[in-house]
Parts: sequence; C-alpha cells; structure tokens
Amino acid sequence: MSPIALPHDAKAGPTKPEVRAVVQSKLALTAEDHFVEVGSCTGAVTIESAQQAGRVTAVERKPERLETTEKNLSANEETIRADVEVRHAEAPDGLPDDADALFLGGSRNFDAVLDHAVETGVDRIVMNVSRLEVAGRAATAFRERGILEEVVQFQVSHGYELAGATSFDSDNPVYMLVGSASEQSVRADAGEVAR
Repeated sequence: MSPIALPHDAKAGPTKPEVRAVVQSKLALTAEDHFVEVGSCTGAVTIESAQQAGRVTAVERKPERLETTEKNLSANEETIRADVEVRHAEAPDGLPDDADALFLGGSRNFDAVLDHAVETGVDRIVMNVSRLEVAGRAATAFRERGILEEVVQFQVSHGYELAGATSFDSDNPVYMLVGSASEQSVRADAGEVAR
C-alpha cells in the first residue's frame, strides 16, 4: 500500500496511521471488494481502502468534511485504483446494498448502520470508538445482532527526545469492534462471541 497524502484537514482529524494499519488488516480488502466508509471526514481510510478495493463508497453527513474527503482523494489520485463514489448523506441513508466491507469511523447512528449491514449481509465490519461508554454500547449492539467476532483495545505511543533520552507521548486508546453479518458468520446465539 502506498503512503497517502492528507494536505487538507478536518476538525476531527484523520484516523491515525497506526490505527489505519490495524483497520486495513481486519478489513482484508481485495480488488473484488466494495468497501464503504461511514463518516469519511478527511478520507484517510477511504483513500487507503481505494488502493486495495475495486469499488469504494464514502458517506459523510457534513458538507465541509465531504469537501475535505474529495480534496484529499484528488491529492492521492495517482495511487487510487478503485472506482470511488462520495455521497453526502447521513447513514444509513446513502449506504449501498452490496458492500463487502464496512468501516464506521464515528458513533452517530451506529445502531441503524449495523441494522443495514445485517440486512444486506456485509461480510466484514469494523468500527472504531474512542470513548469507553460508546464502546460498551457498540459491543452490546454487535452482540445483539450476532455479528461480534472480536473487540480490540490498543494504544499507540510516539517517542520524542527528552534530556538526551527517549520519552513517549500516548495517543488516546482506540476500541475496535470487528464483526461479520454474512450468513455463515452470524451466530444462531446472538450472545456467542468467537475467540
């Protein structure tokens, strides 16, 4: 995967590179996949996914963030191989019915988005959450739908020089929920989680 450029920023900022690397490993996108991002913001995950997937749909409800996504997509057009569509909508409106992989970068309307994912049989679902209380609600929502496969909590720290030695600044922890709504993956017992 080629490095991406993000010359245009949005108030919420991009998903951190280390977090994006884990997201991409969980999505395991191929050239045959249709990837959908809910809440594209700067477009960082959309751009990296467009380097791997065959089709990409980015859904963003805020016009200024949608514009940022489009500008950053243009700045990376040489590395993008997917057909990319950017939609101004508040999910679940604007979500296609044929997604293979779905990423939720925010927590707004996630219950309705997960319902759509279950109805349409999305094979790979990844949701990032930065607030503990939302992570708990999201885990419950995944479990209730029988789609939870894994919950990962991780934190990245970056080194900096301090008095001739190395110290670290920590990023906020990220809670990542990973699941699948494809027929073979949905559990008969919605409370069961794969280990």
